[in-house]
Amino acid sequence: MKTKIITREGYLKLQQELDYLWRDERPKITKIVTWAASLGDRSENADYTFNKRKLREIDRRVRFLRKYLFDVKVVDYNPQQEGAAYFGAWVNLENDDGKELDIRIVGPEEIYWHRAYISVDSPMAKACLGKRVDDEISVTTPEGNKFWIINEISYRAAAE
Repeated sequence: MKTKIITREGYLKLQQELDYLWRDERPKITKIVTWAASLGDRSENADYTFNKRKLREIDRRVRFLRKYLFDVKVVDYNPQQEGAAYFGAWVNLENDDGKELDIRIVGPEEIYWHRAYISVDSPMAKACLGKRVDDEISVTTPEGNKFWIINEISYRAAAE
């Protein structure tokens, strides 16, 4: 089984989401469902139907987060990483046309929070791993191989 990894920042964000869903959102929706159920006929009760569905979605997400946070390995910055692109790194790339691209290599669950985040499993991230400034990387795309030069590598928190 492949080890799931996440940055400390990502772990804390998912933990906050779990806490919010379990302590705030779920109790609110449960009250609405209870109130709507007390009105009688549930088959044509839109409040009951909609909020019951929402409650199932919350429960599904809570189950996923609990399991994921239990199984995941948090990868923190280590000074030995300095100078090379590893998990959690911000990498500034430049292609042959002079177009620059800033990316951060993160876990698969983190890519939805920031436009510059890419999964460690993506072809671009795999090409960057272990590389240093001024190294050239090649990424296979549907249009063919694309070449990029690494301009800068840093380890910092996201500026959202």
